[in-house]
Parts: sequence; C-alpha cells; structure tokens
Amino acid sequence: MSFAATAEAVHVRAPGKINVYLGVGDRHEDGYHALATVFQAVSLYEDVIARHADEFTLTVSGVDDTAAVPLDDRNLAMRAAKLLASATDHRGGVALEIRKSVPVAGGMGGGSADAAAALVACDALWGTGLSSARLHELAARLGADVPFALHGGTAVGTGRGDQLNPALARGRFDWVLVTSDRGLSTPAVYQRLDALRAEEGALADDPPLSLDVPIPVLQALRSGDPVLLAAALHNDLQPAALHERPDVADAIEEGIRAGALGGIVSGSGPTVALLCDGPESAQDVQSTLRLSGSDPLHVHGAVPGARIIP
Repeated sequence: MSFAATAEAVHVRAPGKINVYLGVGDRHEDGYHALATVFQAVSLYEDVIARHADEFTLTVSGVDDTAAVPLDDRNLAMRAAKLLASATDHRGGVALEIRKSVPVAGGMGGGSADAAAALVACDALWGTGLSSARLHELAARLGADVPFALHGGTAVGTGRGDQLNPALARGRFDWVLVTSDRGLSTPAVYQRLDALRAEEGALADDPPLSLDVPIPVLQALRSGDPVLLAAALHNDLQPAALHERPDVADAIEEGIRAGALGGIVSGSGPTVALLCDGPESAQDVQSTLRLSGSDPLHVHGAVPGARIIP
C-alpha cells in the first residue's frame, strides 16, 4: 500500500458495510460483546484526502449537520492518523479532508471507513510503507469494524468483529438502503440489548448458543443466490434498534411490500438494508419507495476495501 512520499496529496476511498448476519454474545468485563458476523462491503463510499501539514487538522463535507461529526480526537480518522504517526515515529501532522456519503451513526461503519482510509492515505503520503498485516494491527486498535474497511469484500468477523476470515461469495448482491436523518448510538443500542436480555431473559429470538455464523448464511453467499441469503439474514441487535426507533420496522415492511426479498437493520441501525433479486429489481424497489417520500439508495456488494484513487 505504499505510495510516493513526494505526493502533495493522497486520495483514498473506503466502503461502507452491511452486516448480513450479526450474532451477539454476552457482555465481557472489558465492556465488549463477543460477535460472530458476516460483513459485506457495498458501493457507498467515504473519501479521505490527506495533505502534508505541520499540525493535525480535519475538515468534513457531505453531511447536513456538521456538528454530528467531531473534528478532534473523538474522530476515528484523526485518531488513525495520530496512531500511525506514533507507530512510525513520523514528525509532523496531516491535513485530512473527509467527504462523506455513508450515513452518520447509521450502522454502516462510516467512521470506521474514514479511519481505514486515513491509515492508508497517511501511510502513502508519508512513505512509511507499512505491510498490510501491520496496518490491520493498527486498524484493530481503533475499532472492531476498521480492519474490515481496510480489506473489504465479504468476510466473517469473530472476537469483537476484528478477527477476519474471507468468506467465499459468488456474484453480485443488490441492496436498497433506506437511510434516516436521525442516527443511533451504537453503545446505546448495545446497552438496550443488554437491558432487554436482562428483563426478558432473551430477545424475541434466543441469542445463538454458540458464536458461529450459521451454515445457511455461508451457503447462500457461496451460491450467490439472493433468495437463499434473504432467508438467512439475521441481526441480534435489530430488536434493540427497533426498541429505540420503532419507525424503522415500517421501513423494512414497506421495502418488502415494494418487492425486496428481505430486509434487515444494518449493524446498530437505523439504516435498513433491503436485499433485492438483481439490479433491475433493486431499481424497481427504489422507485416504489421514492413515491412514498423516502430517498433510498441502490448499492451493490461485494466491493474492495480502502484503495488509493490515482
């Protein structure tokens, strides 16, 4: 992933993701939950441009509420740049420009994509030339979804979601995304999950007995059959997300009525991912939902992870 250190700027594009399956275990003492998930990178991207600078600065565009994206060390991209500088003894800073397309706090890993893109961009800009394995190690220190944003494609994630193994996925899967102008806090959704399990003993569906991705999910991906995958979609966080945002359930039901094969809350929500039977079907679902006043997006997967744009 190295690049000429003499470049004035480096542009990196990284994808958002959908969790086509997400099983969540109990909360550990460190505050994290054990996960078994299948990520798919989709064609909705974050763009990060890194330029030489004496200090670390950050600007963001593409969001209506700029206050929703911090510009300091709370931002994962800023933390990624500083982590790389510390790990490589780089002296100086970087001016990061983030152009957002992935919904903020939408359950699609936009902040993680920014962090992955910042790692790749700064590594190229500074000519530090870290290996993919070393970048993955740094990415895992930033958050569970950041390593996947580096690699993209379709992958099984275990541990906190940062231990990745590529999943064999044939063909193309077409999704229609129904976004929301109000995000959901990932910690709040996990807290709601814990509370629901404490109150009810389990969610509407019992948590998995073991944190393994079910065989039908992997078989559906391997076959490239969206009908089989639609039947296997599952997200343990979905009941908690719907508890916080009951209106999201309406978006799933409306999408299925419009012709989607199935729908799921993406990650911690509130973005809804509707799986369709090919590009034409997705366009039809998108057009139908637009008539109801929403602004759905048609994306496809799987796509590569963070890449330098010449």
